[in-house]
Amino acid sequence: MKRLGYILCLIAVLSACKDKTRFTIKGKIENAGSERKVFLYGMANNSMSVLDSTTLSEKGEFEFNRMGETPDFYRINVGATHEYMTIAKNGDVVKLTADLTSPTNEYQITGADDADKLTEFNKLKNSEAAKIEVIKADFEKKVEANPDQRAALVQQMSPMYMNAIKELNTAIAKFANDNPKSLVSFYAISLLNPTGNEAALVAYAEKVDDELKKNTAVKNFVEKVTKLKAVQIGQQAPDFSINTIDGKTIKLSDFKGKYTLIDFWASWCAPCRNENPNVVKAYNKFKGRNFTILGISLDKDKAAWAQAIKQDGLTWTHASELNDFNGASVRLYQVESIPSSFLLDHNGKIIARDLRGEELDNFLNNTLP
Repeated sequence: MKRLGYILCLIAVLSACKDKTRFTIKGKIENAGSERKVFLYGMANNSMSVLDSTTLSEKGEFEFNRMGETPDFYRINVGATHEYMTIAKNGDVVKLTADLTSPTNEYQITGADDADKLTEFNKLKNSEAAKIEVIKADFEKKVEANPDQRAALVQQMSPMYMNAIKELNTAIAKFANDNPKSLVSFYAISLLNPTGNEAALVAYAEKVDDELKKNTAVKNFVEKVTKLKAVQIGQQAPDFSINTIDGKTIKLSDFKGKYTLIDFWASWCAPCRNENPNVVKAYNKFKGRNFTILGISLDKDKAAWAQAIKQDGLTWTHASELNDFNGASVRLYQVESIPSSFLLDHNGKIIARDLRGEELDNFLNNTLP
């Protein structure tokens, strides 16, 4: 009994002496091969930056000790291609195990409050991502066997590929919205491409737990998405002033009374230039049905912008702040990538976003008076 009492007291002392002012991330890397360098990344100035580095031991082990008062994300990089996300706060002793030969980059973590949730999400993400890889591998195999059929195979398999991407995004959004109290939910939602997933981002921002908003990255995300909500379908399009290519100042409200496509693009954007023939076709087909276009360029070079307008035959109104993604109108409409477009009805309400090719043609044909 005396020995048992001594052991219990020793455990209590050791627990009491646990350093609550720092956290530890320990790792064991199997099959590291020639990889020796390990980097710890953390949030700094709203982006992931290197906080520390070390070298794997002969047994493939590493350890980092840092301070972090609130739970936050950290990323372990082994070599150039292996990345492992984890969560930690002061007092945590996080243990990470990984095998560099894993085809899906799977890993395990313990010791953090949300370790189980992170493991659950990683399994979900890897499972959906594996379906995409199967499609890609099947495509490459078929192209290798019939290289002259590449274009036809792209057309044939693109719907399958895009559907798999959609299923991945849907699964990620569902996980995030099902776990609004877990910091892992923010990691999940941050993996979504904003373009095409705006509604999911807005839904999450409105649902995320107030406690998580104490995290700087989460707080910044919620503030940004609140602005994004203002340019969703069903909202009145925010008005703005901008200079046309010939120096005239116009307002978006000047276009009220017409169905207007706000088309964000640039001369240097290959996907934009590839889409321009479809936009030209739609303009010529529907301009007699109370439809017009306001092209907003993200160019900085006015001469390149003007040349692209002429080359592509873009005969509608063109304007720009000539300031890339930092233009006032670009920031107002939360444009993260181009081409990006907003279709407004005659009252200035947003009724569609990012319509391409036949989608744009069909929507206009079914909507315009």
